[in-house]
Amino acid sequence: MNTLKIPDLAGKVFLVTGASTGIGAAVAKALADQGASVAVHYHASESAAREVADSIGKAGGTAFLVAGDVTLQADCEAIVKRAADHFGTIDGLINNAGGMLGRIPIDESDEAHDRRVVDLNSHSVVWVTRAALPWLRKQRGVVINTTSIAARNGGGGGAIDPLTGGLALIFSAIAAVKLTIRRKK
Repeated sequence: MNTLKIPDLAGKVFLVTGASTGIGAAVAKALADQGASVAVHYHASESAAREVADSIGKAGGTAFLVAGDVTLQADCEAIVKRAADHFGTIDGLINNAGGMLGRIPIDESDEAHDRRVVDLNSHSVVWVTRAALPWLRKQRGVVINTTSIAARNGGGGGAIDPLTGGLALIFSAIAAVKLTIRRKK
């Protein structure tokens, strides 16, 4: 069986938010398989994050656990700082933390729920990216934002959740253009 190798990732450092389970865990392991060092972010799933980091270590890779609540701007800044302090740099950011906080129809939702969803799925993308920009600019790094299919098709039931995924997609497009232009100046 042939294994895909991407030599450009070897020796790079990536921060993956929401890396304790699901897509984030798979991305963290895949980056490590390519020779990248990975800051494995988690919020509530510490044991699952440890399993991801242990798996990376057993395969010969390097992982560092970093905890924090991405719904809080100060935590986003601290997550990036801890990862950068540990590795000395950040070459790439994968904004993966997010999720559905219940399929609550718009007419049954309230302000508190709306804010939790927006903070988790949209503000976190902006806040972690902003905190990582000094490193990413220095390294000519990359940002990849993940969303669920609900960002494109509306999901099932909840109204705020797909909106926030859509905002993350729009942010990706705008940031890519604006930050590339600023980098070239």
